[in-house]
Amino acid sequence: MSLTPFDASAEQLSAVHISNRDPILSVRNLHTEFLTAQGTVKAVDGVSFSLPRGRTLGLVGESGCGKSVTALSILRLLRFPGRITSGEIWLSRPANGIESAGPINLLKISEREMREVRGARIAMVFQEPMTALNPVFTIGNQIIEAIRAHEEVRPRETWWRAVDMLEAVAIPLPQLRMNDYPHQLSGGLRQRAMIAMALATRPELLIADEPTTALDVTIQSQILELLADLKERFRLSLLIISHDLGVIAQVADVVAIMYAGRIVEQAPAHELFANPLHPYTQALLAAVPRLDDFRHHHLRLEAIPGNVPDLRVLPSGCAFQPRCKFEMGVRCSGSGIPMTSAKFDHQVRCVKYG
Repeated sequence: MSLTPFDASAEQLSAVHISNRDPILSVRNLHTEFLTAQGTVKAVDGVSFSLPRGRTLGLVGESGCGKSVTALSILRLLRFPGRITSGEIWLSRPANGIESAGPINLLKISEREMREVRGARIAMVFQEPMTALNPVFTIGNQIIEAIRAHEEVRPRETWWRAVDMLEAVAIPLPQLRMNDYPHQLSGGLRQRAMIAMALATRPELLIADEPTTALDVTIQSQILELLADLKERFRLSLLIISHDLGVIAQVADVVAIMYAGRIVEQAPAHELFANPLHPYTQALLAAVPRLDDFRHHHLRLEAIPGNVPDLRVLPSGCAFQPRCKFEMGVRCSGSGIPMTSAKFDHQVRCVKYG
C-alpha cells in the first residue's frame, strides 16, 4: 500500500519517514479553528504525522497547544464553534481486510460511516473519567452499550464480555464492579473502566488523552504498565497525548513535540530524548528535574521565559521566537518555516537546520 494516497508536498511528507510501510493513521496538513468573538483561534495549524501500525506515538506539549483538539479532529468530535478547515486524515484498511481495500480519508466520509469507525476501529480514552462516564448508569451498563452500538450480540454474551474487559484491565471482583456507579470507584479504577469501555469493541487504534492526569505517581505507573500490556494483548496502535515528558518517555516509540498548534519536532523516542534539536524541546527537557541535580544540590530548574503566543494572532514565522534564546531575528520571523530532516527519522521545524 502506498504511504501517500494523495499528492503531498515535501513538508507534508516529512512525517512519513517515521513510519513503517503500513501506517494505520496518517494526518496531513490538518487545520482546525475556533470562531470566537475575539477572532479566529488556530488551534491546529498544519499538523502532519504518521502512526505506524502496532506502535505508540506520543504527542507532547503545553496545555492549550492543540493536542486534544488534534485527537477530537481525528474522530470528528468537534462541535461549534470548532471546525476543521482543511487537511486529510487517512485511516488504513483493517488489519484483516482485503488487500485491494485502500485507506479512507475520515474527512470525506459521511457521518453515518464515521460512526462505524468511532469505537469499532478508533477508540478514545478521554482526559477526565468522572466527566466522560455517565454518572446515572452503572459501569457494566456503559460497557455493554458500547458493545451493542457496534455489534449484534446476545445479552448474556454481552454481559460476560463486559466482565472479561473489566478483568482484562485488572479491576478486582469484576462481576461485582459491573453494578457500581462511577462515583463508587477511585480515580485509578475509573480510568481502568474507561479503558475497558474503549477496548470492548476491539479497536485497532486507541487514543489516550492525558491518561494519567490527576492520579498519584504509583497509580500513574500502573496505568502506563496496563496500556503497554493491553497494546501487546490486543495488538493495538496507540496515540498517547500528554504534557508529561516522563509519561511519554515510558511508553512512546515515536514522539512529536507540539507548540502553538504546530509540530516542531518529531523523532523516535530514544533519539529525541538523547539529541533534542528544537530549542523548545531542549527547553522542555531542561525544565525536568533530574536525580543528579539533587545529588549535586543544583535545585533550580530552568524555566522557559515568556508566555505561549495568542493563537488568534500567530506569527508568520516561528511561534517560539519570542521565548527562544537562539532566535536569529528576521530568519526566524520569515513566513513558512518548514519541517526539515536533520537526520534520518528526525524532523525539526527550525531555521538552524534549514
